[in-house]
Amino acid sequence: MSEPNAQMQAPPPEIVHARELAFLALYDTGPRPPGWRLTPRAVVTFIVGSGGETLRLPKGTRPPESVPLALAIEEKYVGERALVERCVVTLAGERGLMLVGEPGTAKSMLSELLAAAISGTSALTVQGTAGTQEEALRYGWNYALLLARGPSPEALVPSPVLVAMRQGGLARVEEVTRCLPEVQDALISLMSDRRLQVPELTDDAAVEHARPGFNVIATANLRDRGVSEMSAALKRRFNFETVPPIAEAAREVALVRKQAQAALARVGEPLAVDDAVIEALVTAFRDLRNGRTDEGHVVEKPATVMSVAEAVSVASALGLQRAYFPEAEPARLLPGYLLGVVEKDDPKDRGRLLAYWDGPVKRRSEGAGGLTPERAALWRTLFELRRVLEGTA
Repeated sequence: MSEPNAQMQAPPPEIVHARELAFLALYDTGPRPPGWRLTPRAVVTFIVGSGGETLRLPKGTRPPESVPLALAIEEKYVGERALVERCVVTLAGERGLMLVGEPGTAKSMLSELLAAAISGTSALTVQGTAGTQEEALRYGWNYALLLARGPSPEALVPSPVLVAMRQGGLARVEEVTRCLPEVQDALISLMSDRRLQVPELTDDAAVEHARPGFNVIATANLRDRGVSEMSAALKRRFNFETVPPIAEAAREVALVRKQAQAALARVGEPLAVDDAVIEALVTAFRDLRNGRTDEGHVVEKPATVMSVAEAVSVASALGLQRAYFPEAEPARLLPGYLLGVVEKDDPKDRGRLLAYWDGPVKRRSEGAGGLTPERAALWRTLFELRRVLEGTA
């Protein structure tokens, strides 16, 4: 029989990292906020890793067979530990947590990891869209039961937020600013009073009280500012944390490689893409995202977001094409995939990418920046493929 993970395209972190979560629950026996599965320190360790250190359970601990006595916790979120600690402290203090930032900065992944470590599940999620209704944050009705029996607890269909209230867990609201303001404001009383009125019911069933541990994590993209601006009252219910892009190039390269390897592993293939190609891919993304190269040259930013998530997608595509079409050369495919990412929002972005090719790419092809001959040769190959960007290849 295959493992459960093999039956899911994207298993949630509570399944992928179940062994680590069980280990950390035994490893750190310190004080835990009401309703939490792990201590705040263990939550942070789960997300940022143990820094290569192998942790050992306290002497005398008798774990189940599935839990080892010693384990190194892998890094899952590449970013500042201080940011993760602030997020954990916010949630421990029963304040809502709002994660904001550019698209592709792992806001959703961070919220998933926090929910999995604190509540044991990241599934209590509302995806915000322009069509999201208030029922998605409060409750709805099973209309067959409603017509047959009238308003009753059995006919009520709880939202993920209400389920989190009942369980004492974390509810996640993704892209909250894409919801209409009147829908967003359904959260205000839930987060202030920690209870939900159900006026259709009577007696004790008319009020749902949140159990200890209930809280809300919401995410919002800075690019969506103004789509459905949050009210001042709702903003006051959250602590805001900005999730920045990865600062260090080497860590971004490592992350892109790791995620691409995982994507190829799901189809049973290795990532047959040279490290130099992945480094060039990440370098191009960082240059275009930041508007400046590491050498200090100004680059005109495209309108589209050159996110780490997009870089992972391109690296995975290069690996998949090499796996299914062995004659493919990833370096020669890179310009075409890069153009596909850039040319999404503004037709002028093709010209901006060509200008980038005529500037930093050309200089690197000539060995500028102290590149090794091998790296310069790769950039020379990329520069010679400029015609792909022109559409004349």
